[in-house]
Amino acid sequence: MSNPTLTIRVTAPDGITPKPKGSLRHVGNGRLVEQVAGSKPWRATIALAARQAINASTWRTATGAVRVQAVVDLPRPKTNRDPLPIRRSSGDSDKHSRNILDALSDAGVYVDDSQVTDLRIVKRYADGAPVGASINVTCLEQS
Repeated sequence: MSNPTLTIRVTAPDGITPKPKGSLRHVGNGRLVEQVAGSKPWRATIALAARQAINASTWRTATGAVRVQAVVDLPRPKTNRDPLPIRRSSGDSDKHSRNILDALSDAGVYVDDSQVTDLRIVKRYADGAPVGASINVTCLEQS
């Protein structure tokens, strides 16, 4: 029997683009804010798409180890002709993964992102495809 897999397609709505999770910055009175503008709306967009994928499937919240594979499709800057998004403006792959993993936890795909034992993140330019992300989550152990 194959391990259950949840497939999530996230299409960025107008005004929202894939963003990495930024570091938190202290602004006084015990308040912390994200340093990357647009990070929270992107995380919420991923969580919504994940909840919709869960509702359309037989997926139950994973409690064991999981594999997450994600492809982030970024908009190409007008002045950029690089074949791959390697400039600082595209964000670090590890920070994109942090935003995705936190959103999947928010949506109830798994209990906590510490369950992710196998992770692959690819970032590329959308170039004609919708801006967003394709995410597959596979249970590695049944609980």
